[in-house]
Amino acid sequence: MKSLSLQRLTGLLSILAVLTQSCGGGGLLGGGSGSDGGELIGSQDRPEWDAQVIPYGMTNVPGGTFHMGQADEDITYSMINMNKQVTISGFFMDETEITNNEYRQFIEGMEAESDTSADWTYEQIQEELRPDTTVWEKDFSYHMGEPMQDYYYSHPAFDDYPVVGVTRRAAVEFCAWRTRHYNGYRTEQGMAEMPAFRLPTEAEWEYSARGGLDMAKYPWGGPYVRNGKGCALANFKPGRGNYYDDGYSYTSPVAAYFPNGFGLYDMSGNVAEWCDDAYNPAGYPIVWDLNPTYTDPNEPKKIVRGGSWKDIPYYIQTGTRSYEFETQARSYIGFRCVMINLGRSSGFDF
Repeated sequence: MKSLSLQRLTGLLSILAVLTQSCGGGGLLGGGSGSDGGELIGSQDRPEWDAQVIPYGMTNVPGGTFHMGQADEDITYSMINMNKQVTISGFFMDETEITNNEYRQFIEGMEAESDTSADWTYEQIQEELRPDTTVWEKDFSYHMGEPMQDYYYSHPAFDDYPVVGVTRRAAVEFCAWRTRHYNGYRTEQGMAEMPAFRLPTEAEWEYSARGGLDMAKYPWGGPYVRNGKGCALANFKPGRGNYYDDGYSYTSPVAAYFPNGFGLYDMSGNVAEWCDDAYNPAGYPIVWDLNPTYTDPNEPKKIVRGGSWKDIPYYIQTGTRSYEFETQARSYIGFRCVMINLGRSSGFDF
């Protein structure tokens, strides 16, 4: 292999020397007839690409194989998440759920675009993309939700809390805007574009939640929701009528609890998260075992994972499946983004 590589390199250098002499130094890149010396050297008008940069706020999730599905007893006897071994390619994922302040940047960016683009009018942005703060009142009967409705999204005190009250369509549009915003800057700087931001597939989400621990019931690996000192390890509902025992009555600031093995926070509890997949109770047996995903644009129910501040421990398990209608906004559902890693996918680069 070494001698072959040296031979190819020597050949290319010889071509370059000949073309420099015959074409005044610009032959190889000139693009004219015969500028490649008749050799197969690849197209030369390509953007430079050294290595994929991990976007700010994201972390690397290496590719690997794991057993997707229920990691403990199926107490509801749903039979919708039987174990299946699958392989996931490497990708980048947001360390935390998208926060109120990050989402506010998106809304401001969309409002600025509405002046020059016909895709979204200002009125549509306010009606369909801006978080629905009334969910704090509508989601629960006989509940004093006015303080959360009035302050949760608008007040700086909640800037670092996960955004809620967004539909799946709004989450998808956030990913599209984030891609335009990120690659717009890279293009201006003469850099190659990065892959698009998107919602994680259900398999990617579950693989990430387990943090490299196959069959882990919770992201921290153990079978319990408290540590040896009795402290809750996530933001959830510890018991009937008990919401505050984990330190927060509603949501918590992102990254308030320890990360899992991949450096991801709040994969269990705080807010549940939209995924890319459509919901199908029989989806596991029919999807492929390499980067599986179930897509059905005609299915209004979409996968939601991770459980939330209002859920009991069963729903914050890594293998528990749930769904919501894609047009429905909730006070306990948010999201985070992923980006495919175009680099090594061996799993040894983490």
